[in-house]
This record gives sequence, C-alpha cells and structure tokens, in this order.
Amino acid sequence: MVCRDAWGARPALSGGVRQTITRMTVHHSAAVLGDNRNIIDHLRQHQHYHQDDQGWIDIAYHVGVDRNGNIFELRAPELVGDTATDYDPTGHFLVLCEGDFDQETVTEAQLDGAATAFAWAAQTFHVAADTLAGHRDFAATACPGESLYAHVMSGDLRRRIDDLLATGGVNLQRICGDEAAAVVARIEAGG
Repeated sequence: MVCRDAWGARPALSGGVRQTITRMTVHHSAAVLGDNRNIIDHLRQHQHYHQDDQGWIDIAYHVGVDRNGNIFELRAPELVGDTATDYDPTGHFLVLCEGDFDQETVTEAQLDGAATAFAWAAQTFHVAADTLAGHRDFAATACPGESLYAHVMSGDLRRRIDDLLATGGVNLQRICGDEAAAVVARIEAGG
C-alpha cells in the first residue's frame, strides 16, 4: 500500500470520529480516470475537493485502488469516512476504486487490488467478507457504477476476498520513502 506522503497527500485536518470497523463498502469516484498515469492527480483532486469544498477532515475513503491494482493509503481506518449521500458510514471500511464504472469497465487488476484491500481489512479488523456491499446498498446513488457493482452482486468480489483469506490472508505492507516514490514514478511513467 503506497503511503499518503508518496502520492502527495496533505495532512488530515483536526477532528474526526473514531470508529470500529464492522463492514466493508466499495465506492467509485464517478470520474473517468482515463490513463492510469492520472491516478496521483486524481487522488490529490479528491482530497482537495473533500477538505476544501466539503469541509471534511480528509479524503473520504480509507483505501484507493487504481486500474492496475495499485493500492493507496487514504484516510486512517480508525476514523469514520465521509459521504455526500444520505447514509451513515460509521463502521464502514471504505475502498475507492478509481474510475466511473457506469462509463468504464473495471479491470481484473483493479478487482484483485480491491479484493486484497478488503481481505486485509477483514483479517485486520475481524470483519466477515459477507459484510461487503456497494455504496448504493445504503444510499440513493449509482455508486459504485454498473460495471463494478455487477462484481458485488454476482459474489465475484467476495469470492476473491474469501480466496485470499483461505490461502493464509494478505500481508499488505505500507511502503513509504524512496520505495514508494519509485512506485509513484513508475505509475506516472505508465508502468
């Protein structure tokens, strides 16, 4: 998981509400990513919008996943996420899959990255994979888009999580410093 500093995150603002993770929810950004090299700019834009325009303490989600399956640290999971829709995200581990999945097709690599993030959350916070849902299951929204939500409804995303947990789980390590800078440089170069 690429740490916040590596993608240029600003510090979280003071405040926030502590939570205990009890379920897992997938979102999309509802913004076409285009070339995956744009992911770093998109994350910064999301954080700017969430902090400066919405007045939230930080980017709304806990983890982000790009179309190549790279995983990014976003908000501290011990803090409740935010939403512009009418549901209470308290207790939700929020994964953002970058893209607009009403217009784009989610990739296998992105599904695998999301499954890895959710499997990590399941084992770290002792949450069952069957708590996985889409944002639209809690609010009047199209999120996480048809292409991604189809993998929630079919059970495919949950099966991927279960398969990872059945093979001994995941060891999702934060990478920071020079190693993370190299990952970001590779992504921005198209790798």
